Amino acid sequence: MARMIAERADALPGLAEVFREYGYAGASLSLIGTATGLGRGSLYHFFPGGKQEMAAAVLADVAGWFDAAIFTPLEQADDPRAGIDAMMVEVDRYFRSGQRACLIGAWGLGATRDPFADSIAGYFRRWIAALQTLLARGGVAEDHAATLAQDVVSGIQGAVVLSRALNDTSLFRATLGRLTARLYTALAAA
Repeated sequence: MARMIAERADALPGLAEVFREYGYAGASLSLIGTATGLGRGSLYHFFPGGKQEMAAAVLADVAGWFDAAIFTPLEQADDPRAGIDAMMVEVDRYFRSGQRACLIGAWGLGATRDPFADSIAGYFRRWIAALQTLLARGGVAEDHAATLAQDVVSGIQGAVVLSRALNDTSLFRATLGRLTARLYTALAAA
């Protein structure tokens, strides 16, 4: 039986998991209904634009979480090392030590990217810029800070894929450790 929810935000965690596991094309209304506990009518009540509106809401929700938990703290951290440590803790928590696929990263690879290209690119640009800002504030030269930020974000994304593919959380955590050490080294040399 479909459950009653008061706000569309209540449906977002279930929607995100379906999109994460099955992709945009594979996320049928049946799977979405099962994950959210909502019937077709309730889904269209909360998301009149259908699956595309659901996906856009999920992307906005994920971006909002990253903004609050990672991007803004990086931009506002007084101590660059503390900002890096906090980022890595939140990254590990969010990606469940590499066992949770990156929805935005996965969508950036396939045909799903096109309708959401601005949101996907904005997420990655914001993460890179926030980390670059932190590193520059710590004395790392702008060009080196930009390269490091790109390497770290791509390293995290690669670690999610590899850790999930090999079902090995230690690989994800070890990668985060190596990336942290690389950032610390750059700060120490600045």
